[in-house]
Amino acid sequence: MGISVTKLLIVLAIIIVIFGTKRLKDVGGDLGEAIKSFKKAVKDEETPAKTDTVDKTDDN
Repeated sequence: MGISVTKLLIVLAIIIVIFGTKRLKDVGGDLGEAIKSFKKAVKDEETPAKTDTVDKTDDN
């Protein structure tokens, strides 16, 4: 009972008609950059935490 490929194509066609291809391209690019920035921030945040735990265990 999930969403079929046909239904997804119909929804995509409606979205293209409403927003236009240029606007969708801009939104897609912005979304891609946001996801990339989020992943980088998560990676940067995890790296110091791992080194801190290693340093604390080495001191003991």
